[in-house]
Amino acid sequence: MQRIEEKIKQLRKELREHNYNYYVLDNATISDYEFDLKLKELEKLETENPKFFDSNSPTQRVGGEITKNFNTVVHQNRMYSLDNSYSKEDLFDWEKRIKKILETENVSYTCELKYDGASINLTYKNGVLVSAVTRGDGFEGDDVTGNIKTIKSIPLVLKENFVDDFEIRGEIILPLDGFNKMNEERIEAGE
Repeated sequence: MQRIEEKIKQLRKELREHNYNYYVLDNATISDYEFDLKLKELEKLETENPKFFDSNSPTQRVGGEITKNFNTVVHQNRMYSLDNSYSKEDLFDWEKRIKKILETENVSYTCELKYDGASINLTYKNGVLVSAVTRGDGFEGDDVTGNIKTIKSIPLVLKENFVDDFEIRGEIILPLDGFNKMNEERIEAGE
């Protein structure tokens, strides 16, 4: 029985690694066929050995259920949003505030394009994703953990070298190609 549990853990680890390589690094290290064989082997072992069930297994991501009925959750720390700037004066005023807060004139900047998506707060405990909450009003948001677990580029379990409990904040975006593909699939499904 211990050998089966070790095999299940090993397959989960391998599949997570392959998912990471494929979805995050955009660098597949095995073929789709090989991946599917490993996934089917894991599914079979988990079905035959339900006591080793793990909701964070790679087998639980495929076709994950998406819900539109969300529970409201209070954020541990407030989630702020970016203010808009419409003029050079707005930027100069902002810079003055930054220099005053930092008590220095020596400030450098890194600029990047702003993606317009859904702000999300991911919470990990002991390397495991435990919640995903939208920004909402900044004080509380919707618990969308089940939906987020369907996004394969978001790890359910971190590989290693992580702080026990931490939050990651960012934007969930859907590139235009993905949006168009989703619309085509919905039209074909009669939605």
